[in-house]
Amino acid sequence: MAERAALEELVKLQGERVRGLKQQKASAELIEEEVGKLLKLKAQLGPDESKQKFVLKTPKGTRDYSPRQMAVREKVFDVIIRCFKRHGAEVIDTPVFELKETLTGKYGEDSKLIYDLKDQGGELLSLRYDLTVPFARYLAMNKLTNIKRYHIAKVYRRDNPAMTRGRYREFYQCVTMTIAGHVRKEIPSALCIDSLQVNDRRILDGMFAICGVSDSKFRTICSSVDKLDKVSWEEVKNEMVGEKGLAPEVADRIGDYVQQHGGVSLVEQLLQDPKLSQNKQALEGLGDLKLLFEYLTLFGIDDKISFDLSLARGLDYYTGVIYEAVLLQTPAQAGEEPLGVGSVAAGGRYDGLVGMFDPKGRKVPCVGLSIGVERIFSIVEQRLEVLEEKVRTTETQVLVASAQKKLLEERLKLVSELWDAGIKAELLYKKNPKLLNQLQYCEEAGIPLVAIIGEQELKDGVIKLRSVTSREEVNVRREDLVEEIKRRTGQPLCIC
Repeated sequence: MAERAALEELVKLQGERVRGLKQQKASAELIEEEVGKLLKLKAQLGPDESKQKFVLKTPKGTRDYSPRQMAVREKVFDVIIRCFKRHGAEVIDTPVFELKETLTGKYGEDSKLIYDLKDQGGELLSLRYDLTVPFARYLAMNKLTNIKRYHIAKVYRRDNPAMTRGRYREFYQCVTMTIAGHVRKEIPSALCIDSLQVNDRRILDGMFAICGVSDSKFRTICSSVDKLDKVSWEEVKNEMVGEKGLAPEVADRIGDYVQQHGGVSLVEQLLQDPKLSQNKQALEGLGDLKLLFEYLTLFGIDDKISFDLSLARGLDYYTGVIYEAVLLQTPAQAGEEPLGVGSVAAGGRYDGLVGMFDPKGRKVPCVGLSIGVERIFSIVEQRLEVLEEKVRTTETQVLVASAQKKLLEERLKLVSELWDAGIKAELLYKKNPKLLNQLQYCEEAGIPLVAIIGEQELKDGVIKLRSVTSREEVNVRREDLVEEIKRRTGQPLCIC
């Protein structure tokens, strides 16, 4: 270390000598000679391992969000939260990591996507894969059997990311959940989406049974069927037969069912199916779907719901109705088919999950809906880019500006008065900003009003209030300024 420090000092001194010669405009030959000595010293010094360069990037499958992107996210969240609250939901939160044993065995084949953490103080931990299993743990710990909650938080999956399609390793989930007692059954009263595919895991299990699938293969075959929204039936069949050892004739029988979709008429048709109607599980599932369509008719949205026998939802904890919404992208040209951009909402019923954490194994009927907000964010951002729409990144209602110099104290006094009155206000943090620069800042930031202080205004006891868009200016008495700003911005005149 001492030898390196001595070399570093020699490099420093030689560098100063070279810079001095250049300032003195010494001969090119002398400068070149001294630069050569400097390079030799640096070569002896070698690279400093403590100062190795590293790549500045976000981890794979994650991203940063700019103020503009965060403004879009907040608006989307606001729409979702208002919908949840409109139907009586309460909010909770749970830790970002759980005991590994809490998450193990709940996600079927997707369990391999769980992020495990190193041993922390004698506990084996994992990052949460979704918000559903932690919620079930929360219910069992607190002995709750009746709650309607929503939860918006980040979850983590060790998946292959597809950033352009809103598929990340770290992403937000928005979940609304209805928990009912043992004698009650509730259906989500508002899904806030245009179209939805529904099925029932009991129908799937009954279908697999009558087609000849062994119990041990139910979940893995279910996972294959769930891919039918992305690949053809032939590819799904090849996976079931070639990779999972299913007999070809069994796969064909499954294909006859899972390629069907429709509405309540398909439910009626399957209730008359000579084989499926003899299976107790399938019959229960079909009966509940028939009831579901009756409720959907009452809500006036039955025409937006499709009964799709290929919908499987690979997670192991589902026990009843399951549903998924796939958003269609508007075609680029007339005549083109809409493109599916992937699932933006999904969920279902899971009556047995809470019982896994309950010492007595009590079942608590649960129904949930998860909204994939990351894909919605990506779609909204793309549409805003196409429309070249400006997005405000602040909610400032008025900028406090000055027309002359030496008015910083007056600006500070006025902005403080506006803050105390509940008005979103700001000022430029320069001592003597030019009025033109202040007005340009308002236009760029989308601030609708400017409160201008000038020497004459101070003498007259008024503030000049300027509309940024119309450029109209009016003098307002200082004591009336708060009410005038609230009137123009649609803010309540008093807070009770």
